[in-house]
Amino acid sequence: MTLALLIAIMLGLLALRVPVWAALLAISVGYLVFEGGGGGPQVVQRLTSGLDSFPLLAVPFFILAGVIMAGGGVAERMMGFATTLVGHFRGGLAQVNVLNSLMIGGMSGSANADAAIDAKILVPIMRKQGYTNAFASAISVASGSISPILPPSIGLILYGVLGGVSIGDLFIGGVLPGILIAIALSTTVWVLARVHNFPRANERRPTLREIWRGFRRTFAALLMPVLLLVGLRMGIMTPTELGAVLVVYALILSIFVYKNITWRDIPNLLREAVLITGVVMIIIAAASVFAIVVAYERIPDQLSGLLLGISDNPVIVMLIINLILLVLGIFLESSSLMIILVPVLAPLAVQLGIDPVQFGIIIVLNLSIGSLTPPVGTVVYTVAAITRVSIPAFVRAFIPLFLALVAVLLAVTFIPVLSTWLPAVL
Repeated sequence: MTLALLIAIMLGLLALRVPVWAALLAISVGYLVFEGGGGGPQVVQRLTSGLDSFPLLAVPFFILAGVIMAGGGVAERMMGFATTLVGHFRGGLAQVNVLNSLMIGGMSGSANADAAIDAKILVPIMRKQGYTNAFASAISVASGSISPILPPSIGLILYGVLGGVSIGDLFIGGVLPGILIAIALSTTVWVLARVHNFPRANERRPTLREIWRGFRRTFAALLMPVLLLVGLRMGIMTPTELGAVLVVYALILSIFVYKNITWRDIPNLLREAVLITGVVMIIIAAASVFAIVVAYERIPDQLSGLLLGISDNPVIVMLIINLILLVLGIFLESSSLMIILVPVLAPLAVQLGIDPVQFGIIIVLNLSIGSLTPPVGTVVYTVAAITRVSIPAFVRAFIPLFLALVAVLLAVTFIPVLSTWLPAVL
């Protein structure tokens, strides 16, 4: 009864547009005062101890590195290289959109950042070449699902901290699913290009000389994901140390190599990174207080009993969990959902014999897809604010791309080697 009341109060607060962190904090404090016998000192202690985690230091570092790279001319160079590689295919600019997200995903770690870059730079060019605004916006949103799966994904860092799973293994485990998403979206674009007669961005195939020239221009930027993987798997740096190194690398690249930003731009970049970090951290702090409620009410045990009461078949249980996560991801911000659900669902995954790395990829991918989906998907409204696309038109264009993403989700759910093979090999 208490659990149902808490859920009802939270949904009511969210319906009134109360920020997620404030809703979490309100119901947690109310519970501790009236049910748990706690009070102010306990809340303050948990607010501070919830952020007292060395791995969480990686979050502001990776956010700052992504902000610097986004403003340092990397996106334009990546886009030019992607156009050289796949622009000659039918639907070339849509293919560029997907490939660009695959390359930038190893730098930004954020679906919102990636989708915003594509919406600002690629969508106007796509419209001029005859693509509808709805489809250009839809492919920008869909390709944004790649970034949260690839390192340095903020979602994977949060899952690693909350679930006690190696962040390095999660980073490596997300590589193949990220590539699979790109393949699925590219295949869907190829089919739609033939149906709707989308144009090519380039009239001829690139020569080896042109590919080499494009690679050379973007080589320094392409080193960033390589630095991530090598640094982690060889044990040279922890994720937090690697985040600090990437900030320095991004500054050197953007100021001295590409020369797209100057020292005068640094305060604005720092301000942007601080604002993004503050949003993430305040949710984590509030969720750490809510974790007391989760423990007192034995919510993981209740949920396990409920799901296993429906079926003890792992396949059925995972289908139910996927459905729940997809629906919740539509209505709530992914970071806050992860903080609430990981302590609840991770023990159940262990009970079902699911690899923790695989389960982390499943959760992050689920919530990423949810953030792309109206009526509340945050990435949709980020892109819509830039492209001015109407939501009904967007939904119609997004449906085939959404089905491709769900197909990848099911593949990752029921083919464990897609997320566990690479960490095991490396």
